Amino acid sequence: MKCVICKHGSTTAGLVTVTLQKNETTLVIKHVPAEVCNNCGEEYVVEDTTAHLLKTAEGIAHAGVEVDIREYVAA
Repeated sequence: MKCVICKHGSTTAGLVTVTLQKNETTLVIKHVPAEVCNNCGEEYVVEDTTAHLLKTAEGIAHAGVEVDIREYVAA
């Protein structure tokens, strides 16, 4: 797909690190599948993956965890 940010690059499949913060909780998830622009590096995570990440983050925050670093595991 064409990058909507820089308008010059094309995206290719890759793995990225996503950091989510909510109140006192910070969640870092490594090796998340995404499309990455070969020009500017913008990362695009598909909707299903994003929903899974947000659900995971909500559970972590609800449990009172302050910092969590984990590998991505598909739902």
